[in-house]
Amino acid sequence: MFITSSAFLTGASIPKLHTCEGRNISPSLAWGDVPSGAKSLVLIVDDPDAPDPAAPRMTWVHWLLYNLPAGCAALPEAVQTLPAGTLEGVNDGKRTGYGGPRPPIGRHRYFFKLYALDCVLPDLRFPTKSVLEGAMQGHVIAEAQLIGTYIKGQ
Repeated sequence: MFITSSAFLTGASIPKLHTCEGRNISPSLAWGDVPSGAKSLVLIVDDPDAPDPAAPRMTWVHWLLYNLPAGCAALPEAVQTLPAGTLEGVNDGKRTGYGGPRPPIGRHRYFFKLYALDCVLPDLRFPTKSVLEGAMQGHVIAEAQLIGTYIKGQ
């Protein structure tokens, strides 16, 4: 399984447009080679370098989507309407939806992680990342990731 973006290559800088210094819109994402046994997909976007890459203390969650249909292969830039059945979790900004990079210091890494599950999860009522990961446990049959970076003022 793989995940890509037309906005940036893995390991490259995320364009300012997709950050809090820009329009803070989600980048386009596309994926493929989802296993035939997959019933749903989960997307978790987080930053393990918070608050300072030289001394990280936490992983900041930027976006949580679950129950993406297994047949869905992409999300457009600045996605407004999610695929039917898709549910959202709460990011560390205490809201749903995409929250782009806003690093206080240094170059941070942003992991766009896609998981294929062998089930459709129940409605978890806007879960946090830890609740979502708990529900996913034992159901992940494949995963892929795309890593982008960003430094304030870039």
